[in-house]
Amino acid sequence: MADRSFHFSLALDELLRCQEKPPVFAPGEPDFWTDPHIAQQLLAVHLDPTTDLASRQPEVIERSVAWIVQTLGLKPGDRAVDLGCGPGLYALRLARQGLQVTGVDFSQNSIAYAAKAAQQEGVAITYRCQNYLELEDTALYDAAVLIYGDFCPLAPAQRARLLANVQRALKPGGHFVLDVSTPHLRRRAGLKMGWAASPGGFWKPGPHLVLEQGFAYAGDVYLDQTIVIEANGKISVYRNWFQDYTAEGIRTELEAGGFTVESLWSDLAGTAYEPAADWIGVVARK
Repeated sequence: MADRSFHFSLALDELLRCQEKPPVFAPGEPDFWTDPHIAQQLLAVHLDPTTDLASRQPEVIERSVAWIVQTLGLKPGDRAVDLGCGPGLYALRLARQGLQVTGVDFSQNSIAYAAKAAQQEGVAITYRCQNYLELEDTALYDAAVLIYGDFCPLAPAQRARLLANVQRALKPGGHFVLDVSTPHLRRRAGLKMGWAASPGGFWKPGPHLVLEQGFAYAGDVYLDQTIVIEANGKISVYRNWFQDYTAEGIRTELEAGGFTVESLWSDLAGTAYEPAADWIGVVARK
């Protein structure tokens, strides 16, 4: 029988330091979503139709794309940009509606998958491996979409930069569609706290220990922190920040960025807005 025992070298003083509550929006491991191993694991989660951990399930995506196209009055030939497009699940469906679509994501792994999927279907989509915080397009798009709470992990200065980029990229009168999480979702989900030993999994290919922590901050800001300890004692700290929003909060922030909020919803599939909803879908105009 194979020996499946784990032997860890552990620096407790370093671990105790890592477990301290960090300053708000303090970074963890830089650009960890582009780590070759994690990127492969994340792509698999995106493509798993039975879970909505990374992308919403296919039937929800179908409804959302149809609703967005109808609500914005988009027609074949109009141009749309999918920010944080991942493996192209929305971009491909938008293109099937006859739109000229550009997908932007900083994961080369996801972009490669998306480009191959479009090529196999014979659909013309422009994919760019780029951080949307560095988007420089000017007056190109009739619509920009940022879906599944991608606005929420950004620090305030990053959100302001993104809004300026979207403003510049849209044509006059163009629409910006996004969804954001609410404090109701966090209260229902709770703060993470737990640990697990793994012979190899999402974070690392080899044996490792995973410690999960959750922290709450003023202003509906939350942190999901994952500390990963490898067998050689190396400690990696991964941080996912979340800025949750009320209707007033997201409206105020978008208006400060130069947008007019046209409507609020409880999702991006046409469900009427309810203050107690987990999500707020937003249709805004430049």
